[in-house]
Amino acid sequence: MLLDELISALPSYRALNWQSGLSVQGLRSDSRQVMPGDLFIAVQGVAVDGHRYAAAAVERGAVALVLEHEVAGCEGVPTLTVRNSREALAWLHAAWQGHPGRQLRVIGVTGTDGKTTTTRLIAGILNSSGRRTGSVDSVGAFVGDVELDTGFHTTTPDAPQVQAYLRQMVTAGMQYAVLESTSHGLAQHRVTGSEYDVAVVTNITHEHLDYHKTYEAYREAKTSLFRSLTTSHRKPGIAKVAVLNRDDSSYDYLAEIPVDVRLTYGVEHPADLMAHGISVSPQGLHFLLETPRGAVPVSSPLVGRYNVLNILAAAGVALSQGLAPEETAAGVAQVSSVVGRMERIDLGQPFTLIVDFAHTPNALDNALRAARDLAQGRVIALFGCAGLRDVAKRPWMGEISGRLADMTVITAEDPRTESLDEIMEQMAVGCRRAGRQEGEGFLRIGDRAEAIEMAVSIARPGDVVILCGKGHERSMCYGEVEHPWSDQNTARQALQRLGYSA
Repeated sequence: MLLDELISALPSYRALNWQSGLSVQGLRSDSRQVMPGDLFIAVQGVAVDGHRYAAAAVERGAVALVLEHEVAGCEGVPTLTVRNSREALAWLHAAWQGHPGRQLRVIGVTGTDGKTTTTRLIAGILNSSGRRTGSVDSVGAFVGDVELDTGFHTTTPDAPQVQAYLRQMVTAGMQYAVLESTSHGLAQHRVTGSEYDVAVVTNITHEHLDYHKTYEAYREAKTSLFRSLTTSHRKPGIAKVAVLNRDDSSYDYLAEIPVDVRLTYGVEHPADLMAHGISVSPQGLHFLLETPRGAVPVSSPLVGRYNVLNILAAAGVALSQGLAPEETAAGVAQVSSVVGRMERIDLGQPFTLIVDFAHTPNALDNALRAARDLAQGRVIALFGCAGLRDVAKRPWMGEISGRLADMTVITAEDPRTESLDEIMEQMAVGCRRAGRQEGEGFLRIGDRAEAIEMAVSIARPGDVVILCGKGHERSMCYGEVEHPWSDQNTARQALQRLGYSA
């Protein structure tokens, strides 16, 4: 591909030693993978600065460079200096893939909690109504009903992967793409160049301050999804739409951003889409969905009252795309549980065992309230707080569990290089603040497998045991090493040792 074609996608750049008509064989941001004829993009990472390896990339055959500043040893090499090399990486890969986002209707879902479930609901509703839809979320990627091998587990994939998935969707004849868009993914330009048409927010609460430093910076990262609607590619006849949570504190801030169409949803405040007569049971949710196009009864196999808002958000997207309320209800009914989201583990035991990804204060609050709705007896909550992540939430989450659970089991959740004992003590402070005493209202068991064994062994008929924080994840980080891990498998093994096999 000609470099001149590629760079036309960049929002801004300055060219040095330019050679018109230069052909590029591939795009690389890892100097070790550079082949003769490649374009090397030097990305500033968390631990490694790609600019340090620009000269090595040239030695390996890179014909041109994309840099944020000039680098010694690269004089005379065709170079583009850009304001942000991550942003440039995304736009270059979008161009390399033929701008697939411009050939799809692209829906972005952001928020602190509920992003994956809402993404699945939107994709499920659209597919059910006959709109061919692909999706990428933090659990997997799908082209229609076909799941792709992603290799990622916890966040938005990097820009080259995102653009490659979008290209696969276009090739497979998809009409829509639904992208879970995390704050990291937005701030690090992983989804830049995706050309969004619809932006959806679930909520914006306390999370990831280890990375964003302040709530305002975190909120601004989320907000960038909505701001991108004003600059993304205009597709003929397709409106730019914002779907906002009227019940969330983010509403007033996001409502100021100009869009073609703004739809609101909520339960507590008047909104375009609302739920009335909500009924919660172990079998799922039932309510009357009220929309500007009429009302319709909705039944969902999803568990937890908080999922009503996720369904309303998805219904807002469906409404914006011209679907009838009946089509929305039919699609919602077909979306069952998502891995690690209020996922029940049942081997015939006389109590309920759930695995949930809840790893933020708000998500834990919602998960425990949902567990209480299901419990005929006690609620036993197990969770940890990740090392090298948001420290302020640790006592906060301990206090939430101390208030809402009958027994809290504090344990490990990716302690990384931090002291697990210190992390657990910070959580214990919150439990004590809620009036709980160690040994009676909460336990500390650092080994997560032993902690799960304990939580299951003390459960009585009618209790709900809820394992929070890991959800779909398949590894646990101790030090700097990722070890294989599964809450689901560990829970099943604990049940089997108690004699359950179903």
